[in-house]
Amino acid sequence: MTSDRSQLILKMTLIATVFSIMVISLGAYTRLVHAGLGCPDWPTCYGHIWAPQSSTEIAHANNAFPESPVNLDKTWPEMIHRYLASGLGLMCIIIAWMSAKHNSLASSFPYRHSLAILALVIMQGMFGMWTVTLKLWPQVVTLHLLGGFSTFSLLLLLYLRLSRRVSGQLGSPSEFSLKLKVLAAGGLMLVVVQVMLGGWTSANYAAMACLELPLCSIENLSAQDFLTGFNLLQEIGPNYLGGQLDGGARVAIHVIHRFGALMVICWLTVLIIFLFLAKKIQQKKLARLLAIMLLLQVALGLSNVYFNLPLFNALAHNIGGALLVGVLIVINYCLYHHGTKKAG
Repeated sequence: MTSDRSQLILKMTLIATVFSIMVISLGAYTRLVHAGLGCPDWPTCYGHIWAPQSSTEIAHANNAFPESPVNLDKTWPEMIHRYLASGLGLMCIIIAWMSAKHNSLASSFPYRHSLAILALVIMQGMFGMWTVTLKLWPQVVTLHLLGGFSTFSLLLLLYLRLSRRVSGQLGSPSEFSLKLKVLAAGGLMLVVVQVMLGGWTSANYAAMACLELPLCSIENLSAQDFLTGFNLLQEIGPNYLGGQLDGGARVAIHVIHRFGALMVICWLTVLIIFLFLAKKIQQKKLARLLAIMLLLQVALGLSNVYFNLPLFNALAHNIGGALLVGVLIVINYCLYHHGTKKAG
């Protein structure tokens, strides 16, 4: 892949990958400042391309949406998020178009991968609409967050497939190759599940349901609390801003999220040890990177509780989660494509 066109696609993919982190970050910010319904309609904001500005426009908007009076402090993060997400969608359209054209010249080009990303981004747009129209229904909010992480992951994977610079660094398989593959794949799956739990925790406003460290007190929880907390058939219709669950159900969600974090810590620690024991310098570098990201995420998670969910810390925890997934994708890609030079 040395042609100018393939290099241009590679650069576009890298830009889109970085840009997707920005979209995830602003989405997290919008959620954390409770601006998810800053605009009660979609795709406009109170019928405007941006938001009502003049006193007349605001008065008209308040009459049209009496249950959601205009709050300009919450309209701007929502609308910036929408426009950034639309910009990412445009990038993915361009990448898919360029990939399809390039595939006619190089049949091994992974253009189906770019089409899958485009399909996911379109679905993300639908989830963005449903987030508003279904009034922050937790199921949709969680899937929307997971879709954002998935978009970033697929873009990163496409970049790795196109560049091949990372995949060739590990050389021939080491004596730990099979174990590392199992540990790395399992670690990625566990972290994805943990991301889902984090999204469910955030969507149900359960991040501060337990203020005890390092573990929550669970002696007062009942089985019903867990059933209620993880009821995926919550009623559609109520406004879920601020959450609808009682305290026990929120604590149950928080507890499961913490136990999930403990499982991730244990599993990734073993993976880090095996990577350090490997003879390849590149594997040791990946181990250090993974260890840094894991320690950072644990520190940010604990700080969220200890410091009562400060905005910057909570935002960093969301970004750190995406970067941790990214590191694991790189590790898995390296282990499963060691020494491979073919571009398809």
